[in-house]
Amino acid sequence: MADESKHYNQSPRRKAEFIRPKNTLKAKVGSGGIGDEILEKAQALLENHSVDFLPLAEIYLNTLMKGIEKAQDPQWEDQDEYVISLMLYPTMQLKANGGMFHYPLITQIADKLIQFLEVIEKADLDAIEIVLAFHTTMRAIILGKITGDGGSHGKELIAALDEACTRYFDRFPKVRSKLDDYTSGRF
Repeated sequence: MADESKHYNQSPRRKAEFIRPKNTLKAKVGSGGIGDEILEKAQALLENHSVDFLPLAEIYLNTLMKGIEKAQDPQWEDQDEYVISLMLYPTMQLKANGGMFHYPLITQIADKLIQFLEVIEKADLDAIEIVLAFHTTMRAIILGKITGDGGSHGKELIAALDEACTRYFDRFPKVRSKLDDYTSGRF
């Protein structure tokens, strides 16, 4: 039940898939532990690096925008799963990279968008408007170089986006009841 509440009280229609590549380096080197000293140095490097997240984030935000544009294009209206996957992939990348580059607010917002994309039935205009709001918010955070959790403003942003997603599902009770019937086996 806790998992369903994460998805705006909806059952996921799709799951963001993690593909684990073959670990050829481990096959060559073998298994074994890494010394504490090396781990401490690696952790210090991660915590103190000054690599700019903007170029990488821009790539993912631009890719997300291309997915949004396809979702708005009537030519793609009957290919919802494909269009949603075009938006899901860059969002997963933003979630994964946000924390590593000291942007945990991006990670949290991207996680909320993933939860939304996993449960929407189709990429209709209202859903696309919500995805666009997520995109605009993440872009503003990156361009404003708002690292950390954003404090009270960060919490307000997440709450506002969360409320928009909840209103989306409250606005379409037929979609919700069809989904509930499907997931409970009453169809």
